[in-house]
Amino acid sequence: MNTSIYIAKRYLFSKKQTHAINIISGISILGVLVGSAALIIILSVFNGLEQVILSLYSNFTPELKIEPRLGKTFDPNTPYFNGLGRDVRVVSYTQVLQEKALIKYADRQFIGTIKGVSDDFLKGRKLDSTIQFGSFTLKDDGHNFAVIGSTVQGNLGVSLKNQFVSLQIFSPKRSAGNSTNPMNDFVFRSIQPSGVFGIQQDFDDLIITPIEFTRDLLDEPNQVSSIEINYKKDTDLNQVQEAIQDRIGKNFTVKNRKEQNTELYKTINYERWSIFMILTFVLIIAIFNIIGSLTMLVIDKRKDIAILTSLGANKRLIQGIFFFEGMMISVIGCISGLLLGLIVCFVQKQFGFIKMGSAISVLDAYPVAFKLSDIGLVFITVTVIAVIASGISSNLSVKRLDEIKQDL
Repeated sequence: MNTSIYIAKRYLFSKKQTHAINIISGISILGVLVGSAALIIILSVFNGLEQVILSLYSNFTPELKIEPRLGKTFDPNTPYFNGLGRDVRVVSYTQVLQEKALIKYADRQFIGTIKGVSDDFLKGRKLDSTIQFGSFTLKDDGHNFAVIGSTVQGNLGVSLKNQFVSLQIFSPKRSAGNSTNPMNDFVFRSIQPSGVFGIQQDFDDLIITPIEFTRDLLDEPNQVSSIEINYKKDTDLNQVQEAIQDRIGKNFTVKNRKEQNTELYKTINYERWSIFMILTFVLIIAIFNIIGSLTMLVIDKRKDIAILTSLGANKRLIQGIFFFEGMMISVIGCISGLLLGLIVCFVQKQFGFIKMGSAISVLDAYPVAFKLSDIGLVFITVTVIAVIASGISSNLSVKRLDEIKQDL
């Protein structure tokens, strides 16, 4: 065993002449432990929240989305598009017709987005997890229904229990003229709401209806705004995306989920790294307590240092003792903190004892998700900070070596 490591280990676990050094060393280990545990817990919870958010988004965001590069609509009735829908790898092939519209309910008005979807929209999606009130029903017993976002429901005061008041959706006529009555230039259709969903502001102004209802409202018998496709799990989406884009040409865009929600993914990454940096600064403060602990240890062991020097120990060996002392304190605290953090996360994942604080349908307790890369990231972060702090401490020990020699 390296002499510096052996002596450092003896110093760490031996009783010091000054009792305060034991306390400071314990505080240093505790600081690293708490900081490491906090990092792994926060990152795991953030991973869980990220998974929940992205899974909720995936209910409305398809794996691939085909849109026209210019204009709002296109004709999907071509041999190639029809062939895409018959691909054995496809789980759902949804035609979408989407447009802004004026919605009235009783005496209230709201401008939202009506999204007409074909029957495949309900395939392979966990839409019930997004429902706050009612159910995700678009057709029942030959009647069309609408599922509205929470923003629409809040602005219009929609009550699902009131079966006598329907949503009235207005859209400009294609042949609108200079009528004396502006309402004559609009088409309106009534539809009963069946449920209210809530995800995020980007989606919560939607009114989802069967595409037949939207075609009738917009007087658009053939065109669609987009085609949304979801594939089986083992499908190589990057390869499929490239193949579709090459085939349909530059007149269309094919976007994956990340490209459809660039702001969402950027926000998630920014928040993740912001939280990591804040907790890292806290960890830096905790680890730099090691400098004070080792400085006092140098004073406490000044006779030992003098004896080692007289026996031929050079400055490098003395530096090594206090460097490895600091590293041991950091590593012990880090490993203990990681174990504590993982235990807390495991218990939270199994029992959900820490609640969100609101009884919502989507989340009750804080979600947790483990990533091996997070454990490595925390360990590397602690190690890098510990190397810097221990290096500073070992340099200070050498500077005090001459002073100790003079005192003795």
